[in-house]
Amino acid sequence: MKILLHICCAPCAIYPLDILKKEGHEVTGIFYNPNIHPYMEYKKRLDTVIKYSEDIGMRLIKFDDYPMEEFLRGVVFREEMRCRYCYHLRMKYTAHIAKKGKFDGFTTTLLYSKFQDHDLLKDIGENLEKNYGVGFYYHDFREGWKEGIKISRDMGMYRQQYCGCIYSEKERFYKNPLR
Repeated sequence: MKILLHICCAPCAIYPLDILKKEGHEVTGIFYNPNIHPYMEYKKRLDTVIKYSEDIGMRLIKFDDYPMEEFLRGVVFREEMRCRYCYHLRMKYTAHIAKKGKFDGFTTTLLYSKFQDHDLLKDIGENLEKNYGVGFYYHDFREGWKEGIKISRDMGMYRQQYCGCIYSEKERFYKNPLR
């Protein structure tokens, strides 16, 4: 299959790419992550994905803009549903580009992270498959969690410490003493 892989960051792409290539798929990456804040974090992740793509010879679709406002407009006053919105926003864009680019399927490196809502990701992917007519490739990539971490460390890749959004950045440091 010709698969479009949404990439949240380079370390999370290592294991899924290995599996997809072993299965004989032709993979193109796409970096679309308007949730990542602040801009310098976004740039570090993008630069790392670009370098990794070049190192392994993978075609990468990326954009020159930083559409953070789109993400913020979508979650304001709905912060408790921000992950659902964020997953949908990024996967919908990936499905759209996959259809436009005549890919056979699409998937996401978010399925690699043990910190993401795996069932929700699968549900969103399956619904987008129906809406866009492009197959959603499902695989539980979490099985390679430790392997991907080891490889990314051995390669000296930039490894972020939070999901990417301003809310997860707050949760990373701020512990409400009243809770």
